[in-house]
Amino acid sequence: MDSDPIVARRRPSLLRWLPPMLLLWSRLALGALYFSSRPHRVFPDLLSEQQLLEVEDLTLSLLQGRGVGPLSLPPDLPDLDPECRDLLLDFANSSAELTGCLVRSARPVRLCQTCYPLFQQVASKMDNISRAVGNTSESQNCARSLLMADRMQIVVVLSEFFNNTWQEANCANCLTNNSEDLSNSTEHFLSLFNQTLTCFEHNLQGSTHSLLPPKNYSEVCKNCQEAYKNLSGLYSEMQKMNELKNKAEPGTHLCIDVEDAMNITRKLWSRTFNCSVPCSDTVPVIAVSVFILFLPVVFYLSSFLHSEQKKRKLILPKRLRSSTSFANIQENSN
Repeated sequence: MDSDPIVARRRPSLLRWLPPMLLLWSRLALGALYFSSRPHRVFPDLLSEQQLLEVEDLTLSLLQGRGVGPLSLPPDLPDLDPECRDLLLDFANSSAELTGCLVRSARPVRLCQTCYPLFQQVASKMDNISRAVGNTSESQNCARSLLMADRMQIVVVLSEFFNNTWQEANCANCLTNNSEDLSNSTEHFLSLFNQTLTCFEHNLQGSTHSLLPPKNYSEVCKNCQEAYKNLSGLYSEMQKMNELKNKAEPGTHLCIDVEDAMNITRKLWSRTFNCSVPCSDTVPVIAVSVFILFLPVVFYLSSFLHSEQKKRKLILPKRLRSSTSFANIQENSN
């Protein structure tokens, strides 16, 4: 009965499977007709193909006449709008460029200074996907389709990976407030770093032509001392500024580019070249150290000189004095 709700619910599913069932039935019927009449026909293959085409056309015309329409994909299969496909393609291309930049800049570390434009581009593409909404209420929501349609959520996972990498590298400490360019202190540090490495290279090339052994880096230590001191001093100032700026967040570091550059320079200076920076305040330091060392001696000597070194006097009490005086009188009288 048409009034039965169960039949009404099942009717669309039956109509959906009706076209392929009719086509299959027609092909089976034609196959049986072909094998049964094959010995009596002159052109069996040609006739069977013609009959197959005629029956398929007839089946499609009957289905269209019943209002089923041409065959198409089921409506529950995922399909993206052209706008959503463009957003996904833009995010894919930007992610591929950023991934390549991160890998190429992994060693030596140049992540922040090289890849920050690509990171901003990926973040912009992700914002476009998150804000994308269809023009009408019935149109497909790009944000829901691309970000929440499946368990894996590849776009979300990839975006979180980029954000976590950027935060762990502390690239924000190397950039301006808008993250559009490198800060002045970072550019100054990188310039001094390049000058120090250039000084190392030039002095190493000059020492190879001398009569000194190849492991004698006295020229490097002598000629590059000023450049190394300037670089190390600037790094210390940047650390202090970072601590003052991030008082509420203990343990914050400078960006990975600056830290890696300073680590490389210190390893070359101390381990490879075996250099050391002499302290310019050597005389005051020695004087203060000697003064502190002799403080106990001065203290005990002064206490000894100012202490009273006198013999102790015996002071008799009054009763003892009167008795002794009386005894003396008696002795005199006798």
